[in-house]
Amino acid sequence: MSTPRTVLVVGGGAAGNAVTILLRRAGLTVDLVEAKDDWNATAGSGITLQGNALRVLRELGVWEQVEASGFGFGSVGITTPDGTVLHVQDDLRTGGDDLPATVGMQRPRLQQILIEAVRASGASVRLGTTAEILDQDSDGVHVRLSDGSEHRYDLVVAADGLGSATRAAIGITDKPEPTGMAIWRIAAPRPAGLTRTDLAYGGPAHIAGYCPTGETTLYAYVVEANRDRAGIPPASYADEMRGLTRHYGGFWPDITEHITDPAKVNYTWFDRLLVEGSWHRGRVVLVGDAAHCCPPTLAQGAALSLEDAWVLAQMLTGSDVWDDALFQAYYERRIARVRPVVAASVQIGQWQLDGVRDADLPGLMGRTMTMLRELP
Repeated sequence: MSTPRTVLVVGGGAAGNAVTILLRRAGLTVDLVEAKDDWNATAGSGITLQGNALRVLRELGVWEQVEASGFGFGSVGITTPDGTVLHVQDDLRTGGDDLPATVGMQRPRLQQILIEAVRASGASVRLGTTAEILDQDSDGVHVRLSDGSEHRYDLVVAADGLGSATRAAIGITDKPEPTGMAIWRIAAPRPAGLTRTDLAYGGPAHIAGYCPTGETTLYAYVVEANRDRAGIPPASYADEMRGLTRHYGGFWPDITEHITDPAKVNYTWFDRLLVEGSWHRGRVVLVGDAAHCCPPTLAQGAALSLEDAWVLAQMLTGSDVWDDALFQAYYERRIARVRPVVAASVQIGQWQLDGVRDADLPGLMGRTMTMLRELP
């Protein structure tokens, strides 16, 4: 009887959790290490999951929990800043006709669902732990963890996010770059009648939008040009966000009255990252934000990360040989899909930043989402 292959997954976000679940299902021995002691179980406000993300969540076996915990809908509205609806567009079902076009949900709830699935998979999990030293040879990787323990693995999957220390450790020098925009986010009660995402372009912010996340909840966001974080004290976050949202009509007055606690407001710059050429060095391979990141103008960040995990797990479990050719094939398969999504996401943001009003926004969004309907 052969010994199962061993894999270390560095990072317990969407990509790391997903690849862990899938590899354990195939019988591989998987250790997951996550730097945060709480496994990021409470971080974030809300998340918009397009159909292609839902397709992977179904493969992970957690779709029923996601469906029960979130709010599904099938259209997006475009409004003026005063709340007048200009257009309602049906969303493409990029995960297939048997899944909703979109599900909004609270990000901590999605993370908790994935955490429970990782635990149930039988993977070994070490929280508050990082990979400090990676010493590779042709057959595997010797790893020393921050808890002082040392282990040998057939493969290391770097899923440690945008600022990936593992990416840097293997000599990939690409770093995220700001796009010039920033987003304010908050979770809030959902007003009666709010049943889809609406986006207002213009007004004091470049974009003002919201997404229902449950029967009584939503998350709301406004996008502006980025500012020096040092000049925005965290204690002022609610005032800053409210100063933007109070100029919007429709459902916004109801939402704005709940923007009172600065600790519940998140401020983040938009970044872009796309590692070109390959996503591996030897027996260490990147997935998710460690390899690519795009502004959330198409709501594809988590979806692309989940797809990476699904594709990589399929290729690893379907091959007897783990070598450069396999990892390069993984890159080639994913880059053809990820590159246009990153480009489109950045372009949409740039049009807003530049105040371009005659841009082919619906056309670019439609073409990109049509592509995502195909299997990754």
